[in-house]
Amino acid sequence: MSAPGPDRAEWTGSSLPTQVWVLTTRSLRAAFGDYRLVFFGLLQPVVLLLLFTQVFAGVGALPGVAPYAGYVNYLMPATLVNIAVITAMGAGAGLMAETYTGVVDRLRSLPIRPVSVLLARTFADSARLTVQLAAITGAGVLFLGFQPRGGVLGLAAAVLLATVVGWGLSWVFVAIATWRRNVELMQAVSFVAMFPLMFSSSAYMPLASMPGWMRAVATVNPITYAIDATRALALGRPPGAAPAWALLLALGAALGAGAVAVRNFRRAT
Repeated sequence: MSAPGPDRAEWTGSSLPTQVWVLTTRSLRAAFGDYRLVFFGLLQPVVLLLLFTQVFAGVGALPGVAPYAGYVNYLMPATLVNIAVITAMGAGAGLMAETYTGVVDRLRSLPIRPVSVLLARTFADSARLTVQLAAITGAGVLFLGFQPRGGVLGLAAAVLLATVVGWGLSWVFVAIATWRRNVELMQAVSFVAMFPLMFSSSAYMPLASMPGWMRAVATVNPITYAIDATRALALGRPPGAAPAWALLLALGAALGAGAVAVRNFRRAT
């Protein structure tokens, strides 16, 4: 067999969409390969929703919550966003775990673009998040009396918005994972980010019922915009500008943190 001519182009690897697709499906097979992990991953948000609806049931009598005809109707859309925040944190932890186990190093030895690894990580977690949100929404309707007055389309829009918000926030934690590969640092950042963001928002309590200083914090909390948007979409209320602000903030987080993550990831190659 004759040797290739000098004018023949060398193969430089597959296209970026193909790389992202293959890596995303690989991550999804790993995520859904263990039925125990899938079961408890779906059960955890349902248990949390059940506990919160029972412990804070008295909140349903407050003037800002009473029009929702049940605290579960007020809390359920907010839970979608809270789960998105938790899943976003898991994106950074997942990338760090694959770095420690050598998966990332093996991927770097292949003719693929570094950005495809990060995109696949966030897309796979977003797909897993969508399954979780669909499961907890169904459980809320079937077992907890959640009434999505926005109909199927409104509820689907709320789930989609929460997924996009989770995808945007996942880039923040991916950037942290590529900046300092330290498990303790990731846990500390996750703790500092998760609880203040969730509890200093309109997730569990109407803003009018909060102390003045916390109301001011909740008003500028980006999670509040996402929660207000999902609540309006799921319950058939006028959303106003909340969905646009939520999408804008998610896109800004993805672009800003994504640029940092790609730069850090390439420097480590």
